[in-house]
Amino acid sequence: MKKNQILLVEDNEGDIVLTSEAFEECGCKTNIQVARNGKEAINILFDQSDDAQLPDLILLDINLPLLNGHEVLKKIKENEKTQYIPVVILTTSSAISDINLTYENFANSFITKPADINDFFETINSLSNYWFNICKLPAKK
Repeated sequence: MKKNQILLVEDNEGDIVLTSEAFEECGCKTNIQVARNGKEAINILFDQSDDAQLPDLILLDINLPLLNGHEVLKKIKENEKTQYIPVVILTTSSAISDINLTYENFANSFITKPADINDFFETINSLSNYWFNICKLPAKK
């Protein structure tokens, strides 16, 4: 069974570890690549050779150094190479302005990170089940 490729764009080391552990616990076969700022995410996505494997799913925080999540999302969705990759905003924000702006820029989902660790693990389990078992992802170009 192939591993699902995830690009996690997150600058908080604790959240990186927690997210990785949550995917591991839910039994989802994933390969998680981490970008710790918006510029690094853009470099990973666009500075690859044509035969490099793009992620199946991008988990994107909003509050990032160098380029924020809104800027990264806009670049992803404007580019023909990456526009069909599902992007899930996974952030501490619950501001309606952030929610609206991410959907205006064609995010596929907006999730506010639960503060409780058990709720966070349940959220990642549900996210994994939905994106990798229930829905059909687009074919890679």
